[in-house]
Parts: sequence; C-alpha cells; structure tokens
Amino acid sequence: MKPKILKLSTVVLLLFCIGAGCQKDDIFELDIGDKNAVIQKEVNGIEFKFCLLNEQGEPATIFNEGENFFFQFSIKNNTNESLPFYDYGYYDLDDFCAVNSGNKFYGKPFVYKVYSGTFYTADRRLLPPGSENYKFIVPWYDERNDWQLFWGEFESTKQPLLKKGKYYTQFAYSFSFGIPNNEPELETGLIKFKINFEIK
Repeated sequence: MKPKILKLSTVVLLLFCIGAGCQKDDIFELDIGDKNAVIQKEVNGIEFKFCLLNEQGEPATIFNEGENFFFQFSIKNNTNESLPFYDYGYYDLDDFCAVNSGNKFYGKPFVYKVYSGTFYTADRRLLPPGSENYKFIVPWYDERNDWQLFWGEFESTKQPLLKKGKYYTQFAYSFSFGIPNNEPELETGLIKFKINFEIK
C-alpha cells in the first residue's frame, strides 16, 4: 500500500512542478476590466509599473470612443544602493507603446530620434533608492511635432483616435543598470508586459 501512495505522491508532485513551470511568470498582463488597471511588479529589487491612463489621469483598460489615452511606464529602485541607468533601448522597440488588434498593427505614437546629452553625467542618471525615479508618459494622439524627455528626442507620429474595438499593447525587454561599456550592476532578464484594453 505504501509504495502505491509513494508512487501516486511522486506523480502528483511531478504534475504540480510541471504546471508551475508553465505559469505565465515571465509575462505581466492586464485584462480588460481588471479592477487594478496597473501592472506593478518587482524584479531583482527594481519595481516596474506599466498602465494606460484615461483623460483624467486615472489607470484604465476601458475607454470611450473619441477619448485619448496615455501610456505610462515607470521604474523605481527598491534596492539599498543608487544605480546608474543609461539603458533606453526599449524606446527603439517596434512594440513599445504600440497598439495592436488581432493581427492588425496600428503603430506607435512616437519615433525615437536620438539620444542626447553628455554621456557621463552619471549624477543626473542615478536611480537613488526608494523613490519613483523614472516616469515616461506619452499620449496615443499627440499634437506635438517634436518633444524631449530625459535624454531622448522624439517625433510624434500623429496617430488618429482609435475606433470601437478590443486592442492590446505589449513589449518585452531585458533591463540593465550600470555604466555603459562596463559590467552592468544589475540585470532583470527578459520581462514582458501586456495590457488588453477596449474602446467602447
């Protein structure tokens, strides 16, 4: 009797481990209508937030037709030490702040033009511990032609407001913190974000 119970326990434990390995631990996702409409996850002491904001500045996944919305992405250092942050490669991703619906790609609200600023002004690019040190906010429909944020220069793509339908925005990136061309002090590995949203 004991060998059968032991064998059954081993099988159950194996199935549990396989199931746990298949969970979506590497993708942080919001569904339409989620009560908390903010992805907020910590990886290796770095807290990431990704959400969409309505015209009142509130996180949301459901918007009215004719309403503009905003992408908000922020980084907070929850470690005990200041970290240099020069890694803005996600600006160049085709899908960072891009909108899709099914297989249709609607584009993104900006083109990343150039990295600007003096290379080694590390005191201005440190993420000190304990506060939200970096916040990127951009509207889907943007009346500006060109704009600058932190050390990047951007050009608006003048996206039209979206029609009724279900959409999503997603991107994946490996974030690194440290001085360029030196060993990074901290790496997150590839992390993925996805927000499903609706225009009603």
